[in-house]
Amino acid sequence: MKKILDRITEEMKGAFTAAGYDATYGKVTLSNRPDLCEYQCNGAMAAAKDYKKKPIDIANGVVEHLKDSEIFEEVSAVMPGFINLKIGSGFLADYMNGMRTGEKLGMEPAEHPETVIVDYGGANVAKPLHVGHLRAAVIGEAIKRMGRFVGHKVIGDVHLGDWGLQMGLIIEELKERQPELCYFDEGYTGEYPEEPPFTISELEEIYPAASAKSKVDEAFKERAQEATFRLQSGYAPYRAIWNHIMSVSLKDLKKNYSNLNVEFDLWKGESDAQPYIPAMIDDLVEKGLAYESQGALVVDIAEETDTKELPPCIIRKSDGAALYATSDLATIVEREQDFHPDHYIYVVDKRQDLHFTQVFRVAKKAGIVAPERKMDFVGFGTMNGKDGKPFKTREGGVMRLENLIADISEAAYNRIMENRTISPEEARETAKIVGLAALKYGDLSNQATKDYVFDIERFTSFEGNTGPYILYTIARINSILKKYEAVCGTPKDPVILPPEAEPEKTLMLALSRFSEVMEAGFEELAPHKICAYIYELSNALNHFYHETKIIAEEDKEKQAGYIGLVTLTRSVLTTCIGLLGFEAPERM
Repeated sequence: MKKILDRITEEMKGAFTAAGYDATYGKVTLSNRPDLCEYQCNGAMAAAKDYKKKPIDIANGVVEHLKDSEIFEEVSAVMPGFINLKIGSGFLADYMNGMRTGEKLGMEPAEHPETVIVDYGGANVAKPLHVGHLRAAVIGEAIKRMGRFVGHKVIGDVHLGDWGLQMGLIIEELKERQPELCYFDEGYTGEYPEEPPFTISELEEIYPAASAKSKVDEAFKERAQEATFRLQSGYAPYRAIWNHIMSVSLKDLKKNYSNLNVEFDLWKGESDAQPYIPAMIDDLVEKGLAYESQGALVVDIAEETDTKELPPCIIRKSDGAALYATSDLATIVEREQDFHPDHYIYVVDKRQDLHFTQVFRVAKKAGIVAPERKMDFVGFGTMNGKDGKPFKTREGGVMRLENLIADISEAAYNRIMENRTISPEEARETAKIVGLAALKYGDLSNQATKDYVFDIERFTSFEGNTGPYILYTIARINSILKKYEAVCGTPKDPVILPPEAEPEKTLMLALSRFSEVMEAGFEELAPHKICAYIYELSNALNHFYHETKIIAEEDKEKQAGYIGLVTLTRSVLTTCIGLLGFEAPERM
């Protein structure tokens, strides 16, 4: 089922051709004056120059060929040469019924399906998830789901920070605390224990303590660096500790990501890329791309079209250590080998812009990926408190993500209990769903690159552009359908009829743009466009509800048509919130 804009544009192009003009002038857009028309075409303005005619004469000629169109109920040419379009009620009803009965609400699958890697998450093992991890997880999950919905094979990778000095710090701190452990007995030759020598709570306390100690105790830091080197060289006792760290951390990370309704296909980390690094560096050197500069190995990435100076990408430091760029490039080598992706998407803090510019350019320059490979960096802004600074706890520390989720669920619970329409027990369960919706929608409704203020009062409001408002709209539809079933029984394939009034048509016009929004949302990697769409759709539904007697309608065919329309609206809303990564309760 074609997008409605494509159907309209085809009709307009045919009219331009029939009037003797090139079809390319028949481009149609959504009207920027909805008080005058629903869609518009400005092609006559552009054609006037090429055909040396007045725009209004061209517009009038095109309009003449649309007077019998089944798509439009009104077409008019207005000075100086705009063509205003209003969609026909019969065509619109047919389109609604096509959506109602079609797979994926009538959306056509991607013409050229791609394999897409979405790299998001980026948590470090041995550390709890905190508010700084929220945006990568929420935005990345939405982009992954959006890509799958439009027809691509999308693979989500958490890309853990599980390698480097942090591991050596943990090992050395553990050695100081529990020197009797077999991992630190040079003469031990037995099997290493299956049970880890620490809990997740202990592990999360060990790392910050070790990190703080390394800043004031140079000898401790040097021992940690040596432990890191031994681990990375394959020293069996330290590998055993590392396996314990990974096991304990992954279990906790999976639980916390699950609480956010975020799932990964791959739980890969920096450690997985390490085997690919030596050969990759050798290849860069052999190709003459990598050279020594002040003892480090670097690759130039500057291009003639750059508007500012870009520094070389450091592949190996002067002490022989690899960097994040090295690991990220090696990860691309691994992904090319395992998945042959058509498209890479990295969802990371926007302050990493230079880093990914360097990585992408080196990858293409070195032939790790093809020059035409799509590589996108979705850099996001920070989540700030009301003071405009990065969000902190009342004590000034970084808030754990599980505490943030608990706080917003509590706020949602208090909102729900203000109405006192459900029991406290049901309100608690509902609050978990509403709280997550408030949190995710509050984040995703902002353009990713922009910073935003985390305002728990505004995010949990049942009014305005919020997640709870969207859920409340769905709950309202559920209530309408229950009332209808109580009076008339379960609706049997209710056919949507042509709209007779403005609220009904406005709702249909909003619904008709579903496929267009889904495609554009993924193409532009912009979940905020879906948020804007479902807010508009919710407003249209609520306007229709207030202006239309649905349950009291005596014409049963017309009433069934209304039921079909609100049912379709619910399907579109629930599909969209599913793509954004949250769900709706049955009632609120």
